[in-house]
Amino acid sequence: MASEFQEQVYAVVAEIPCGKVVTYGQIAAWLNRPRAARQVGYAMAACPRERQLPWHRVLNARGEVSRRANPGDEEYQRLLLEAEGVVFDANGRVSLARYQWTADDR
Repeated sequence: MASEFQEQVYAVVAEIPCGKVVTYGQIAAWLNRPRAARQVGYAMAACPRERQLPWHRVLNARGEVSRRANPGDEEYQRLLLEAEGVVFDANGRVSLARYQWTADDR
């Protein structure tokens, strides 16, 4: 069973529109837990697949796909984002200035 914090994280992630990204720290800040970016990551890792959240739209603070436990998951996340029109630069980063979903957008 998910904790209250995990449920709050999942509610935010469920709102992220196609073609936009957010960071772990951004979600933490929106939930009034500005130092809980790592806990957001743990919540995402614990999320059951049947929830069908757009988990791939959550990136690290550098606009990069974070490492995953399962081989190939990073590439899969990138492919999902690219299919939504999100562009990665030569260093594997997304322009947060261009693609980040902000509080103003909510």
